[in-house]
Amino acid sequence: MAVGDISIPKTIYPIDGVKMGIAQAQVRYANRRDLTVFAIDQGASVAVVTTQNQFCAAPVQVLRQHIAEQTPAYLLINTGNANAATGSDGYQRALATCQALADKAGVTTQAVLPYSTGVIGETLPSDKIIAGLDAAMADLSADNWLSAAHAICTTDTIPKLASTTAVADGITYHITGISKGAGMIRPNMATMLGFVATDANIAPDLLQTMLKQLTDASFNRITIDGDTSTNDCCTLIATAKVGELIDSENHPHYQSIYEALQAVFVRLATLIVRDGEGASKFITVKVTGGKTTQECADVAYSVAHSPLVKTAFFAADPNWGRILAAVGKAGVNLDQSLVNVALDEVAICQRGGLAAGYTEAVGAAVMQRPEITVHIELGRGDASDTVYTCDLSYEYVKINADYRS
Repeated sequence: MAVGDISIPKTIYPIDGVKMGIAQAQVRYANRRDLTVFAIDQGASVAVVTTQNQFCAAPVQVLRQHIAEQTPAYLLINTGNANAATGSDGYQRALATCQALADKAGVTTQAVLPYSTGVIGETLPSDKIIAGLDAAMADLSADNWLSAAHAICTTDTIPKLASTTAVADGITYHITGISKGAGMIRPNMATMLGFVATDANIAPDLLQTMLKQLTDASFNRITIDGDTSTNDCCTLIATAKVGELIDSENHPHYQSIYEALQAVFVRLATLIVRDGEGASKFITVKVTGGKTTQECADVAYSVAHSPLVKTAFFAADPNWGRILAAVGKAGVNLDQSLVNVALDEVAICQRGGLAAGYTEAVGAAVMQRPEITVHIELGRGDASDTVYTCDLSYEYVKINADYRS
């Protein structure tokens, strides 16, 4: 059961220059739309970040090679099978699906980027994917964002979609994106899968820089279970259909577009946490007063990853010593007497000890809330960072124990 605001935008803006087609390939299950094709107009810029997991999946390996050689014209996404830990056979199967789509579309194989998500270690049914391409191509439409959001899901319980506009000097830019993920989430670059597009005209090098910054502040600041997937990829497309070329952060339209993109990225990332496998609480861990952003992130992740902290939140048990223990093991050289911790408006720790006026009853009451912010002040400097996570429930264990059934 997803937590809090999981609503689909009332307006989903089509992006001129991007179309999506969805089909049933029966990769793992019958009667499920599990194959998605993105068609991208010529002239677009495309940026990608991929997993840092050293056991990266075959499609990630192919994708890295292809985008280094050519600007993509098509994205090919399947769910139900990750095509990871499949050796040279998996690589050849990923390549074969790209070749098949390229032949149908009249482009080079390198112009197709493959993405897969699902079970690791099983042979990719590439023949089924290839057989489904005609239906996906026939379905291509600029209005298929919501259908694509559904089609890329695996254990997700909700589609994840965000859409907005940016206005600069009377010019309106549109931004729409989708993501998927609910488990095996501690992105070490992006999320399991994320696709965002804008009709702005952004130079390729700048777009890649923007994507790195955007993911660092969004998808790289979420965790459900601390596991980095073998298949993580996030793709940002700028179709160049609106406005003049933006090739520098100094361009007068840059900041407006960046802030709108950031809102979309953060929304897509936090939707993944809200839909965390078995989640009943959405938890924001905000760390302030660090010497560097990195040490703030280290502390935030130490708390967000702790199974003891996460199970305490699930049980609404105000065992605040678990939070302090997680702060202390983050590898940051702290002065305990400067550390303060609060749950929402309730101070639980002041100057390294029990906060004046705190009671177990007050702590238990705040822990019952479906959305909680843990604010940790380190007293070391002016840096800050934020990580988003969820609790750890019985249902998480059940979902992952039964995942392949």
